[in-house]
Amino acid sequence: LVSALNHNLSSVLLISLLKSDFIATMSVPPLIPKVDAILVLDNDGQRLAGKYYGKFMSGAEDGKSVEEIRTNFEKQVHQKISGIIARPDAAEVVSVMGRTVVFCGGSGQGGGGDIRVVHVGPSSESELVLAYLCEGMYDGLSQLMGGTTERAMVLDNLELVFLLIDEHCDGGIILETDGSKLAGAVLLRDEEGPPDAMMGGMNQPPSQGMPSGVSAGDMTLGQAFRQAREQWLSGGL
Repeated sequence: LVSALNHNLSSVLLISLLKSDFIATMSVPPLIPKVDAILVLDNDGQRLAGKYYGKFMSGAEDGKSVEEIRTNFEKQVHQKISGIIARPDAAEVVSVMGRTVVFCGGSGQGGGGDIRVVHVGPSSESELVLAYLCEGMYDGLSQLMGGTTERAMVLDNLELVFLLIDEHCDGGIILETDGSKLAGAVLLRDEEGPPDAMMGGMNQPPSQGMPSGVSAGDMTLGQAFRQAREQWLSGGL
């Protein structure tokens, strides 16, 4: 009887081990989507803002610098998406250099904006997922820019655009996709003051009445209003 029990126990353990080995070798799809790059391009394909993540386009090769390699990639993206207008709630999908590229926005014709929000992901990533991420960030950008995504407005508020990218994605991992929540988080951080990284490591003392690291010529309309209000409340005007 003891021998039979030992035999049965050994069989159960063997089956359990085989099952655990099988499960361990299974390819489990990631639950959290990842992106290789997020770009904000104008109608000429020029990068207004953006970030690359991980090893994608991070190393020099063939005698070209990292910036040259990235610029070349962005030119290829522009060639593929040029002339295509993607609605804010219906991102378009193309393939560039073996990567899945989704984007929202396009020409200013018809009352829309003239910049494109672009998400670049691995070919294995779901196109629908990438489109959902891109649409969420485009919505957040539009809310931050007062309902428009015109190139001039984006250039005047680049610090908010970089904050938006950081709220949306960290190290290629998506943090938030809801446009309203993204815009609210960016405005909250903007009120608290831009981080040191946004100021390029500047340690120079700020000008009188200016936010740290921001010169008078670099101030946005919102920052100018806040500065005037603070000076008025303090009796400086």
